Amino acid sequence: MSDAAKRLLLEGLGWVVLVAGIAALFLPGPGLLLTFAGLALLSRQYTWAERWVDPVRLRALRGAAESVETWPRIVLSTLGALAIGAFGVLWIIEPPAPSWWPLEASMWLLGGDWTGVTMLASSAIALALVVYSYGRFHGKPEAVAALQGEIDDADDDWQEHHPRLHRRDDADD
Repeated sequence: MSDAAKRLLLEGLGWVVLVAGIAALFLPGPGLLLTFAGLALLSRQYTWAERWVDPVRLRALRGAAESVETWPRIVLSTLGALAIGAFGVLWIIEPPAPSWWPLEASMWLLGGDWTGVTMLASSAIALALVVYSYGRFHGKPEAVAALQGEIDDADDDWQEHHPRLHRRDDADD
């Protein structure tokens, strides 16, 4: 594969993953993880993407740390991931529309098998992230503090390089 073809392929993949990540911020799925992956791919070509890789990575890690702070959060994260997987299975087996469904049967479970497959993949990723986050952050305040220090340093660097974008309360000091 030529360098130009490889560059175009990676750039196209980066845009697709970035858009999927932004969509997954609002839909079921690992939004920050996909956004980070898309930005990481695009950062090979664009300096604007390179500037966003670290802040998004750090926010994704902070979200991971917060998701395993307490047992109720761990249980809810796990149940949420399993529910997404269960809906994925439902989409794949495509049961007939129930009698209470008010729309025509063709409007039941839109998207077909690939919707189910992506929901199962999202569920597997979410469960893997819960396990990873638990191992890295649960009951480890030093790891959370180190992450917060990285976030604070990144925020300071960002404000240093973008003085016009300071928050209003910074200007009042």
